[in-house]
Order: sequence, then C-alpha cells, then structure tokens
Amino acid sequence: MAAPAGSGKRPPTRERIPAPRPGPESRPRTPKPSWLKIRFRTGEPYKSVRRTLDSLSLHTVCEEARCPNVYECWGERTATFMILGDICTRRCGFCAVMTGTPGRVDPREPDRLAEAVVRMELAHAVITSVNRDDLPDGGGAHFAAVVRAIRARRPGCAVEVLTPDFRGAPGALETLLEAVPDVFAHNVETAPRLYRTVRPGSVYRSSLSLLSRARALGAAVTKSGFMLGLGEERREIGEVLSDLREARVDIVTIGQYLQPTGGHLPVSRFVPPDEFEEIRREALLLGFRHVEAGPLVRSSYHASRHLKGSRVEAPAPAGQGGEP
Repeated sequence: MAAPAGSGKRPPTRERIPAPRPGPESRPRTPKPSWLKIRFRTGEPYKSVRRTLDSLSLHTVCEEARCPNVYECWGERTATFMILGDICTRRCGFCAVMTGTPGRVDPREPDRLAEAVVRMELAHAVITSVNRDDLPDGGGAHFAAVVRAIRARRPGCAVEVLTPDFRGAPGALETLLEAVPDVFAHNVETAPRLYRTVRPGSVYRSSLSLLSRARALGAAVTKSGFMLGLGEERREIGEVLSDLREARVDIVTIGQYLQPTGGHLPVSRFVPPDEFEEIRREALLLGFRHVEAGPLVRSSYHASRHLKGSRVEAPAPAGQGGEP
C-alpha cells in the first residue's frame, strides 16, 4: 500500500527545526556520563524500517521526540508509531515534538499503519500520539480505528496504546477501550510539583484519574511512566509510585530525562544505574507487576517484555494481597 498522492511525509522535527542558537533563553546541555553512550546502528534492519515508514508516510515518536533508542529499536525492526500528525497542541518543557496548529485528521492513516505492522511482522505494536486538544474527543476515536485496523490485518499482534489525557473529553476513553487494546498506557512524566514547567497544560491528578478510570472500564493492563533528572526529590519518586499503585497501574517505566535541545529544560542530574535498580526494587515491593527502570528506559522500550513481565505476579508488600 503506497502513501496517498500529495501526502509526502515531512522530515522529522529534528531535521525541520534546528536547535536554538545560544542566547538568553538557551540552556547549555550537560555532558552525558559514560552509561548514556549510545551505539549507532544503521544496518539493513534499520534501513528497512526507514523505507517502510517513508513509503507509508507514517510518523514515529522515535524521530519526533529524539528517542535515544531509535538505532537499537529500528535495528530490531520495531518502532513506536505516532498518529494524528506530528504537531502537538501543547508545549511541554521536556519534549522535542513540534508545537503549533495541527492539520486535519487523516482517515486513511489507520490502514497505512496496519500495513506497516504487517510489513514489519510485528508481534507487539505501540501506538502513541501528539496532544490534539483541537479535537472534540482528543483523538480517542482515531486511536480506536487504528487498533481495529491492526486487529483486522494482523490478528494476534498485541496492541499497546500510549495516549494523551484527552483533556477529559467525554466518551474519549470509553470509545478507545471499546477497541480492546492489550495495554492502555498514559504517562504522568514527573512529580506534581514540577508540572508547571515540565507539563504546562496538564494536570497530575487528571492523569491519575485517567489511569484509574481505564482500569475501572475494563482495561486488561494499565501502564505509566515518568522521568528522573528534572529536579524531583527522592521522596517525590516514592509518592508518584504510591499514587500510580493506588490507581491500580500494573506496569511502570522509569527513565533518565535527556535535554533534546538548548531550548528545553536542563537536566538537573544524571541518575546512575544502581540508583535506578534500587528504585525498581522499591516499586516492585509496592505490588507493580512489572517495573522497567534504567537510564535509557522509555515507555515503549522493550514494550513486549513489559507485557510478558506483567503476566507474572509481582511480590506483594508484607501483610497485603497481590490484587492489582
């Protein structure tokens, strides 16, 4: 299936929007420690994914958000698809995705994305999107259409959706969950104290409510994630984990924030791998079914492993049952 005529995919944000020049609003980037070194792998598997995405005019968060794992993931013939365009209606302090006025929703995108899943022979597909506060349902119906298109073209492929908060649009979550994704994910991103600078336009408690509602509406597996290195305190990390567990979240991912450009929030500190492991163990004791924590961990990094891990009951805190 070829991309529709005239719908040529634009280069990713990193190629369209140059990094800001040094100036009063530019923040110098702190040199990365050795454990954050990335291997560049652009062999045939990587090139094959590139050809598929380009020929079908699809976007990925791998490119748009400057994910450090793009070479590894594409080298393993997988990618995280980003639907509803490549322009976001919000401007988060950590995110490299372009902000502006989005274009129209492409009704043919679900079919093209399903075709990509078939060509890449995916066993686990991850679908995310920009925020679309301009749409009455925030994009919920489009998410559902994508899930159904994948189910029709590649039965047996697990489908994970990583959604925005839909800004509380009535029926958006219900419409999406009617398509029965295997995993419903929504990231809280950081501690509530930091939302004003990290996630302006979003509300921490609204994100928790969305996760809790998804579980109440029958989501089989729920998932959330957040970053370290934005100025959070150790105590706040524990509080976020407790809040997520109270919302009955099954899977949690914890990774290092990396400053995309000089115009984004600076890294407050680089958290060493042993501290991530300590936090991971603490999270498991709270009752999460799977915890992925490490400097390069992102929501969709090794996502199929997250789902498999969630099927094994995590150790419950002493004196408590393991009910999610």
